[in-house]
Amino acid sequence: MASPPDTSKTTKLERYNTYIRKVNTSKLLAASSKLLFRLTLLVALVLIFFFTLNYPPLSDSTTTAASNHRVLTTSHLLSSAFYGSGASWEKQVRRSSTPHRPNGFSVLVTGAGGFVGTHCSLALKKRGDGVVGLDNFNSYYDPSLKRARQEVLKQHDIFIVEGDLNDGELLAKLFDIAPFSHILHLAAQAGVRYAMQNPQSYVKSNIAGFVNLLEIAKNADPQPSIVWASSSSVYGLNTENPFSESHRTDQPASLYAATKKAGEEIAHTYNHIYGLSITGLRFFTVYGPWGRPDMAYFFFTKDILQGKPINVYQTHDEKEVARDFTYIDDIVKGCLGALDTAEKSTGKGGKKRGPAQLRIYNLGNTSPVSVGKLVSILESLLNVKAKKHVIKMPRNGDVPYTHANVSLAFRDFGYKPTTDLSTGLRKFVKWYVSYYGIKPRVKMGITGAN
Repeated sequence: MASPPDTSKTTKLERYNTYIRKVNTSKLLAASSKLLFRLTLLVALVLIFFFTLNYPPLSDSTTTAASNHRVLTTSHLLSSAFYGSGASWEKQVRRSSTPHRPNGFSVLVTGAGGFVGTHCSLALKKRGDGVVGLDNFNSYYDPSLKRARQEVLKQHDIFIVEGDLNDGELLAKLFDIAPFSHILHLAAQAGVRYAMQNPQSYVKSNIAGFVNLLEIAKNADPQPSIVWASSSSVYGLNTENPFSESHRTDQPASLYAATKKAGEEIAHTYNHIYGLSITGLRFFTVYGPWGRPDMAYFFFTKDILQGKPINVYQTHDEKEVARDFTYIDDIVKGCLGALDTAEKSTGKGGKKRGPAQLRIYNLGNTSPVSVGKLVSILESLLNVKAKKHVIKMPRNGDVPYTHANVSLAFRDFGYKPTTDLSTGLRKFVKWYVSYYGIKPRVKMGITGAN
């Protein structure tokens, strides 16, 4: 019988290899521990340095607002890398904010990626003013539409800073880089119905965001003049027509309206205490190309083309719902008129030096049109019969009727709307079918629209 093979050498070799692996593993763990310790120490030092810069020790209560601003300014300059691309980002802000006409404005447009913000930014840039936009590109409606507007602005050398109104450090840094002469504040959480789903978003944007912006503006040197978007919704349950700036606005019918009314009272406070020149504009149902998809004329167009039924509201006493539809070009003229006639703020270093201008205006079309008539115009333009579902108006804060008296805006800066609903909707539909690449059975008259 053959003797069994000698495996002693193989066993010894395996034991040796196992030993070597254990040694190498121990060395690797030791090296990794050292590296991890060094990285942890480095991160801790960086965090200590960052918080030391941004949260200095509390000073005596006699510290002035000006010295606080200087501390913040140093912090913002040292942390520039946190925004955009540092020096490159700052260069874009400076270039975009520089006016190209004698005595031109340098305007910060909040909500520049929005409907009204885009059109106003283009109009300001076209006449030679410097424009920097601010927008957080939230998802309240399709952000791709906002990004498309951003591309249009970019083609006209208008830079949009991506950020939020509640980021005080970012806003202060923008004013460190560019001494804005004006703010056109259009950023807001819009929509009446959405407030029932997400009320906190309205408080955060329309109240807290507005206060944050005013806080930065009051400490700026020089203080900018401010024009901002209120809303016709503030008239709420008012039954007097047409709506006048002298009418009651203390009965809001929705949370959205309440936040806009709160904004008007907050504006009064900052004007009274800090000398900020502030003009509020109450917009009446703005529509047109590049508009908001949550607006009736927009989703009516979409649903009619797709053959879907649309809800046409009636009041509970079976009256037609009507709106003072205002074309975007008329709104832009009103915004620029308000900017052009805005007086300079009177404060410095957060202290008022004299009385400052405070104004509020309606911007509407002065010709209310029923929703039924709106649908008829769209049917004619699209050459498609709508599938209408007439229902009672839900109790969600919407009001049944709006009608603007604009005599005050006409007196002070020549505001006079010139676009009727049929003409404005023709321009909107032309843009809509082009933007979405749709080939509807539209009337030939659409192709000749401007």
